[in-house]
Amino acid sequence: MPNPDPQPTEPYDALLLLSFGGPERPEDVVPFLENVTRGRGIPRERLEAVGEHYFLFGGRSPINDQNKALIAAIEADLAAHGLDLPVYWGNRNWEPYLADTVERMARDGVRRVLCLATSAYSSWSSCRQYRDNLADALAAVPEDLVAPRIDKIGAFYDHPGFVAANADGVLDALAGLPAEVREHARLVFVTHSIPISMSQSSGPDGGAYVAQHLEVAAAVAARVAEATGVKRPHELVYCSRSGAPHIPWLEPDVNDRLEELAAEGAAAVVLVPVGFVSDHMEVVYDLDTEALATAERLGLPARRAASAGTHPAFVAGIRDLVLGRAARERALTPVPRDHCPLGCCGGGR
Repeated sequence: MPNPDPQPTEPYDALLLLSFGGPERPEDVVPFLENVTRGRGIPRERLEAVGEHYFLFGGRSPINDQNKALIAAIEADLAAHGLDLPVYWGNRNWEPYLADTVERMARDGVRRVLCLATSAYSSWSSCRQYRDNLADALAAVPEDLVAPRIDKIGAFYDHPGFVAANADGVLDALAGLPAEVREHARLVFVTHSIPISMSQSSGPDGGAYVAQHLEVAAAVAARVAEATGVKRPHELVYCSRSGAPHIPWLEPDVNDRLEELAAEGAAAVVLVPVGFVSDHMEVVYDLDTEALATAERLGLPARRAASAGTHPAFVAGIRDLVLGRAARERALTPVPRDHCPLGCCGGGR
């Protein structure tokens, strides 16, 4: 019989933070990149060249420390609201590996898990692949253990907490621009480029990756306009393109667009890493190192907005996602956006 007085997080007895992972030391960099690119036939010398991005930061990705900070913030927020839900952490490409974490949950007696991936959007690489990772990790649980059931939270790009956190990042960045150009600054939203074929197959009906980014960019820009009384032009650009040159990826690249904006006489720009949950390598290298250097060379005043990170609105939003999903599961209410239909985000790499 159903529990007549369920706890707010039932039926879940754990929350799993699922992330990409990153190297901790210089000697980890190439093995980490080998994990990321396994099966693609990329030569070691190419991996070593890409690894230079990490060596600029001591061979250590910021993503692991940011995940630890996010977990601590989630735990504190849950505890402050009287919620007893342990938080586990597993990565796709580096320690703690997802398979090890899932086995640990099984050994701890965890039976029902809600999973939050550190990606807010729909595509094969940002959603479907994580679901495949979960399936592989569950299949690897030793036969003498009971594998938990794991439900993944779907795309959360439009959650008010995520939007509010990004909007506050833009407002802070605007405040850092010279007063004489602040009112005329353009908002340049940035996300990870992916192959056009992957973008076209994203979501249940295709095209979700770009559409979702445009939707949240418009929501953030509207919130900033309301706060400042100035409606600023905004657009979406891309960073971190990789892969074979003959395969088309989403464009324009952020650096190419900055060149165009400077030529058009733009007064200033705020770079908004809306495609990323935290300030990891694509942000600190592609934006803070490369894009801001491009803007400086062009004489274009530029600031980079903070990502959602551990912003209180985002952390509270995670609690809201957990409680909302738990309530719907208790009521046996379908959660369409949290379940991939067959063929959703297909196409692989």
